[in-house]
Amino acid sequence: MVEIATPYGPARAQVETAADPRGALVLGHGAGGGVGATDLGAAAQAALAGGLSVALVEQPYRVAGRRSQPPARQLDEAWLAVIEALSAGPIGGLALIVGGRSAGARVACRTADAAGAVAALCLAFPVHPPGRADDPEKSRLPELEGVKLPVLVVQGERDPFGMPPEAPGRTVVRVPGDHSLRAAGPVREAVSRWLAELYPPLPNGSA
Repeated sequence: MVEIATPYGPARAQVETAADPRGALVLGHGAGGGVGATDLGAAAQAALAGGLSVALVEQPYRVAGRRSQPPARQLDEAWLAVIEALSAGPIGGLALIVGGRSAGARVACRTADAAGAVAALCLAFPVHPPGRADDPEKSRLPELEGVKLPVLVVQGERDPFGMPPEAPGRTVVRVPGDHSLRAAGPVREAVSRWLAELYPPLPNGSA
């Protein structure tokens, strides 16, 4: 566990490095949860098995024991401070995939360019608040559409926060469940397939 200073207090990152990493995956948690979420663990397992180092990031408000998240600007600035520190340390020099679940996916999308990412992984992206699908002012889809990199969205088929559409460069995989994405196997499989497309096996058959 690495503690990282941000403009809004310390964040924490749980880092696991691959033996000979081909890249790195940095994931953030949802609004009221932590890095122990089932889908985050499944994605981390898939990345490690694919030869990527992994960092699971806990935002400063959660480190401080608060459940209510701060404004988006603070979340984004803290996230970028963590990315900068990790890139200067344990994942330095590696091609970076950013992502997270729910609110963490939104942060990763908003900051993908500034982070210098090569791709984004969104778990349970909240397209709109429950019951507000018909209100365009409540849509978070522009955040997703603003990412001009390869994107994977893994979404529960019964997610009350909506189902984002596929688009050029954006793969959407429906898995059993709702917004919690507790079906670890399907999440891990979806992430593994996508990562295999981004990082094809080497000619000698090694990862």
